[in-house]
Amino acid sequence: MPRTRLSLFYLASYLLGGGLAFALAPRLSLQIFLSTGEYELVMVRFVGVLLLALGILIAQMIRVGADRLYQTTLLVRAIILVALAAFYASTRDPMMLVLFAIVALGWILTLSAYVIDRRDVGGARASDG
Repeated sequence: MPRTRLSLFYLASYLLGGGLAFALAPRLSLQIFLSTGEYELVMVRFVGVLLLALGILIAQMIRVGADRLYQTTLLVRAIILVALAAFYASTRDPMMLVLFAIVALGWILTLSAYVIDRRDVGGARASDG
């Protein structure tokens, strides 16, 4: 699944980059992400550490070629998209829309790549038979 694997580099990049940003520069990160909400800096830093940890896991998944987990990344991000939409609905904080757009772009990239990769594998199997 070469295309799907390649699409996960975007996921790893925003998790690692966003994680470092939120962990090391929470105020600046909140400004960059257009936040209008009030958030405790320790929680923003904690979210950054969680994003960083997830980014490391995704990077390892890419490195070892754990293609059986690619579908799981789609499911997890779909859940995150629903949560971000709900968070925006309840807070009207533009940061939730920015985060939604970042995650949605990666989800669309991975889903598109996954569908194409699966189609190519199916076509290759049919021509082998």
